[in-house]
Amino acid sequence: MRFGADGISIIGPDQGIERWAAAARLACRDVVSDPKMVETWLQCEGTWFVGVDALPNDRFGDIGDVPFPQVLQDHFGGDKHPAQLSIMYPGYPKPRAGESDAAFGYRVRRDAAHVDGILAIGPDRRRFVKEPHAYILGIPVTQCGQGASPMVIWRGSHHIMRAAFRDAFDGCDPADWSNIDVTEAYTTARKKVFETCDRDIVHVDVGCAYAIHPLMLHGVSAWEQGADAPEDGRIIAYFRPQLSRVVDWINCPD
Repeated sequence: MRFGADGISIIGPDQGIERWAAAARLACRDVVSDPKMVETWLQCEGTWFVGVDALPNDRFGDIGDVPFPQVLQDHFGGDKHPAQLSIMYPGYPKPRAGESDAAFGYRVRRDAAHVDGILAIGPDRRRFVKEPHAYILGIPVTQCGQGASPMVIWRGSHHIMRAAFRDAFDGCDPADWSNIDVTEAYTTARKKVFETCDRDIVHVDVGCAYAIHPLMLHGVSAWEQGADAPEDGRIIAYFRPQLSRVVDWINCPD
């Protein structure tokens, strides 16, 4: 898959994607009616169902007898993990349990912007690349207006992030890259992205999908008052297959 200079690719509209999204919506209703799933994943005072690995698709990406869309399989082959069901509700963002005032302020001001796979570890919350992904594929499951907490991206930010991480890893054995503290490099690169890259809303209709480069800085916008969305909320299914090596992540082509 090629993401282009901006780091994002839009796929569709496609009838196969639309059929799959309809099946995912029905499956999602079963997921959010499970008290254990709600206890585990409903965060931010009930405004975000995080839903990691919550969609019961099989390893082919199929949901029951509804196949994973061929147009997406053509670009994103291989086995599929259970997709994340990211569901936003009116009122987002609210503070997440245990979230500091500074972290919540960042969620509000900067859409909790992050690069996937970089984890904060230990009491000092130092950052390490522990879960590098091959891509981030989002498939809208409910039809919503643009104000219903869409994903936001900083276009071209993957170029800045890649350069920063390459500098941080310079001279180190690639086998050790996941154990190298990238806190300062990550923080400095984010600041540069905010200063130099355009923040854009990613909003596509049901029947379409989008893929962003795995080093792209992205987040989730606040829910706008009066935003158009069904009772199910704003639901997006995300596939983010994990790579075994950080070197493959940092060398992911544009």
